Amino acid sequence: MATERPSFELAKGINGLDKIILRESRNRSAEVYLYGGHVTSWKNENGEELLHLSSKAIFKPPKPIRGGIPLCFPQFSNFGTLESHGFARNRIWEVDASPPPLPTNSSSNAYVDLILRPSEDDLKAWPHNFEFRMRVALGSEGELTLTSRIRNTNSDGKPFTFTFAYHTYFSVSDISEVRVEGLETLDYLDNLTNRERFTEQGDAITFESETDKIYLSTPAKIAILDHEKKRTFVVRKDGLADAVVWNPWDKRSKTISDLGDEDYKHMLCVEAAAIERPITLKPGEEWKGRLELSAVPSSYSSGQLDPKKVLE
Repeated sequence: MATERPSFELAKGINGLDKIILRESRNRSAEVYLYGGHVTSWKNENGEELLHLSSKAIFKPPKPIRGGIPLCFPQFSNFGTLESHGFARNRIWEVDASPPPLPTNSSSNAYVDLILRPSEDDLKAWPHNFEFRMRVALGSEGELTLTSRIRNTNSDGKPFTFTFAYHTYFSVSDISEVRVEGLETLDYLDNLTNRERFTEQGDAITFESETDKIYLSTPAKIAILDHEKKRTFVVRKDGLADAVVWNPWDKRSKTISDLGDEDYKHMLCVEAAAIERPITLKPGEEWKGRLELSAVPSSYSSGQLDPKKVLE
């Protein structure tokens, strides 16, 4: 299935689930499953996979897919009464044939618009009508952009409040050789100590044990430096004040049934999120949250990336 604009291909994925394939002229690609509105693959011009998909990922509803970019809505983690991370990641989305205009700087026509509306069961668990529209776009430089627009369509005049995250799993060569820059000196909630609040002390975040932190009031740009691959992921975000950094390490990994025991060595979650200050929408109001991911070669001197080049 292809239209003149946008250009995408509808195919069958694992276990016969429908997926969308986006291709860019220089052989870059991305894949999005309609189950969960879930990006499961993002490849560069060399065909290298840039996202981590669990070696034990289960592509069988109602189990969410482990890896890629799960969508956490209308609840992040257990910040509320719903199932952990909400229900958007285990619902079947539809291709949105006539989305409202979305102003964009990208010239790419490799994109798809998806939409999720609540089912009757969703309304019993979370009694709010909404339209969740998301555009997934592959840019001319290989950047991957997810733009979410969530609108309150309640007819009863009631506002609703939600938390949100793009739970991105990045593929890294060796977690012990990775550093995250852009979150220095910020406050964070440590999920390993009942969300106690601390201030980040290091000049960059490195990994030698389980990490599960919600950084607050974060900048619009965060860099993930993969020393071994000489690659830097740049996370740009808009409308998403927080950033979650997660790696389960060895012991916790063994308790996660759909995560391989060794997967933690080759993955890092850095998640653009709205958690500390939940979003409230009145009927007719719309929220927009944008995530742009790019992968650039790192330039090292004495083992350090020149962060000015990335974070300027």
